[in-house]
Amino acid sequence: MGEKIQKKHHFKMPSAFTILFGLIILIAVLTWIVPAGEYKVNSAGNMISGTYHQVASHPQGIWDVFMAPIIGMIGDKATTGAIDIALFILVIGGFLGVVNKTGALDDGIRSIVENSKGHEKRLIIILTIIFAIGGSTYGMGEETLAFFPLIVPIMMGVGYDSLVAAGIILLGTRVGDLASTVNPFSTGVASGIIKISPGEGLGSRIILLIIVTGLTIAFVIHYADKIKKDPTKSLVYQQRESDMKFFEVARRSGQPKPLTKVQKHVLWAFALTFIIMIVGLVPWTSINKSWTFFGTFTKWLTHIPFLGNFLGADMTALGSWYFNEITMLFLFMSVVIMFVGHLKEAEFIDSFMKGMGELLNVAIIVAVARGIQVVMNNGKITGTILHWGEISLAGMPKAVFIILAFIFFIILSFLIPSSSGLAAATMGIMGSLAHFAHVDGSVLVTSYQAATGLITAITPTAGMLVGALALSRIPITIYWKWVYKFILLLFLITCVYLAILTAL
Repeated sequence: MGEKIQKKHHFKMPSAFTILFGLIILIAVLTWIVPAGEYKVNSAGNMISGTYHQVASHPQGIWDVFMAPIIGMIGDKATTGAIDIALFILVIGGFLGVVNKTGALDDGIRSIVENSKGHEKRLIIILTIIFAIGGSTYGMGEETLAFFPLIVPIMMGVGYDSLVAAGIILLGTRVGDLASTVNPFSTGVASGIIKISPGEGLGSRIILLIIVTGLTIAFVIHYADKIKKDPTKSLVYQQRESDMKFFEVARRSGQPKPLTKVQKHVLWAFALTFIIMIVGLVPWTSINKSWTFFGTFTKWLTHIPFLGNFLGADMTALGSWYFNEITMLFLFMSVVIMFVGHLKEAEFIDSFMKGMGELLNVAIIVAVARGIQVVMNNGKITGTILHWGEISLAGMPKAVFIILAFIFFIILSFLIPSSSGLAAATMGIMGSLAHFAHVDGSVLVTSYQAATGLITAITPTAGMLVGALALSRIPITIYWKWVYKFILLLFLITCVYLAILTAL
């Protein structure tokens, strides 16, 4: 008899879909344990401080668990759907498919990789600062998903890996959000609810932004240097070969070919798309009330006889854009690039649809992540958890209060990953508690912002995180292993910084 060959079973980490679905099940179980409760809401849908009351339990069952990703995509009365983000991701895929068809992006990336040799660290520093400023000024988040297919192959081409690219974009925007300076979606909303100027505490938040951005750059460069010297130190080394193939790094590396005139025009249109997106998303009038240029210009343009109607009388002014508008931008610029790149109609449709198909899993994963929030809201336990925090923080000393408030905001950020949604749900209550604890309102706003920035860098309920990791082909468990020490460092530094602010 021959010897039995024993098969070795290697443990394989579950996919992001499985992890997210597991979290949906866990939250569903909690709805059977945590008492149900709600706050009354005003006409805008925001919770009213001091109105918490227990309601009939509404535990979530098997039906609700499997409905959660569906509702996560389309939304219901309790939770906004992720359809706008998902469609944005799909259209970005189509846009990139059209650009790739012209060959301009491959040759452009090849040129960047070649020109960056010997200056890789400078590239990390510049890009991280840009993304941190974006996160700090207008809450740059899900829209950065468009940058991952560009920056991942560049970083791999200069000898790094996909985690370096994720660190630049993800951590860059998250620390920017952590130290938001004039972000109207967090600083503006939170300050408005507790009736202080968004400018209060601006100086201290700029200092915090410099500190955390510097730490992020040091963290990413330290890791990048380590894997540049020894590629086997990369946490994603086992999949490096498949990543190189998937991102077509070999084709996009090497000696760059001279760009043709058509390709140069395509790259100009490509760059212009991102510039318009950023300008369109920055809420200029929220930063400075006198910055009304785009609104005035759009009003003038749309009232020109014939031309206004021809362009679109319902045109939205730059500075007031959101996902509908930037999705339209990428769709429109795809058509522009079709003409600029001299593509035939059949080539355009084929490349656009193939590009969308490549990002379909990313679009779906965002909806599954939103399903966690669906179960939480429909199980009616969000209000109860908020109330527990409310009663626990009353009567604390200043330094203790602000640190515990920071931790409380972190917990709530997992449940409510929207910065403006979290502010609307908590700042009315927390503002009153901070007043009783003699903590300045601007310090409370800083603690709230720091919590949202920190937790959205690691929570699977954040659409940006799961989408970014899917685009970068990084397992979420590997990402957690990479960043957990850095996140702990940011947590400790923020706690110390907040305690210092209460003492000033």
